[in-house]
Amino acid sequence: MNIRDTVSFFLQAATVGIVAAFLLLLFRPQWFEQKAPVVEVQQVAPHTKTDLSRHAGNGPVSYADAVEPAAKAVVNVYTAKVITRKRHPLLDDPLFQQFFGNQLGPRKRLQTSLGSGVIVSAQGYVLTNNHVIAGADEIQVLLQDGRSSKATLVGADKDTDLAVLRIKLDNLPVLPLGSTDHLRVGDVALAIGNPFGVGQTVTLGIISATGRSQLGINRYEDFIQTDAAINPGNSGGALINAWGELIGINTAIYSRSGGSQGIGFAIPIALVSNVMQQIIEQGHVERGWLGIEAQDITPRLAESFGLANTRGMLIAGVLRDGPADNATIKPGDIIESINGKAVENARSAMAFIAQLGPGEDLIIVGVRDRQPFTLKAVTGRRPDIEP
Repeated sequence: MNIRDTVSFFLQAATVGIVAAFLLLLFRPQWFEQKAPVVEVQQVAPHTKTDLSRHAGNGPVSYADAVEPAAKAVVNVYTAKVITRKRHPLLDDPLFQQFFGNQLGPRKRLQTSLGSGVIVSAQGYVLTNNHVIAGADEIQVLLQDGRSSKATLVGADKDTDLAVLRIKLDNLPVLPLGSTDHLRVGDVALAIGNPFGVGQTVTLGIISATGRSQLGINRYEDFIQTDAAINPGNSGGALINAWGELIGINTAIYSRSGGSQGIGFAIPIALVSNVMQQIIEQGHVERGWLGIEAQDITPRLAESFGLANTRGMLIAGVLRDGPADNATIKPGDIIESINGKAVENARSAMAFIAQLGPGEDLIIVGVRDRQPFTLKAVTGRRPDIEP
């Protein structure tokens, strides 16, 4: 095949190709259209309000479903007491009495204060702080729905700063009790109360710490710390979780200015429930007692006693004929565990004994003269000691 024939062949083939392409473009144009990539969009079903409030790992859009029923059970507590000013000694002078008689006698004035409380029973029991109602001559409770009632004091416990009131109203809203057994730092917490008397207020924060003690606020301390804003007037109000359950009673703030600085303390519901039950059943709280003086073990003491760590408590004194004395506990003994529970420090151990109540058996494990010992003791009733 010569060059002319080769060129002719390619020209004919190209002509046939162009004509075929033209015919295909004319009759099958869709074959030449560029298809766009397919994008799949998955529509997420809208969350219900319940779903939003119960997503443990994701922050909900709103806590309204938790707050709305809980807020109905949080009340404002108003107290009033009559204060009598002492008579000045100068007024007893005969010259003054000759001119004024008894007109300048003792003066009385009405002192009022406010706080918060939580309805925890349909029978009308209301939890609040002891310092909110201490010394009050009259206590008035105002509900969120506008109803009010005079409250009677069922009982109070100064050592934990708790008090139980009772009101007589029908169809009372009740705040369910939660649990602090699995409470973790970082969990959401909401405080509900009546700060500064402005009206019911809700603040949001997290659990900053648990088991706070040695703050010098109460004799028995096991506080939940939160950064939810707590101010004067919030005392006795509710600390709730994201499900609207009561986990603590707001009781104190750490502040240099008197306002909230992000450090508030609440009494955990486990302690509250124990105190409340005793007050309702017997009008007061009974606590276990051993009749000992104890102190923490410092590194220097641990070294001198040949201990591997500073856990436990050192018995510094024993009351004669007290429960510890009857159990042959002696000064200088080191108690390492009580009823199988390791003693971390003296304060926590004393609180544990107190919470057990009187008449409880204790299995005490410790060290005496560098030799281990185990003995049995029975708690007594702690004497009433004014703080």
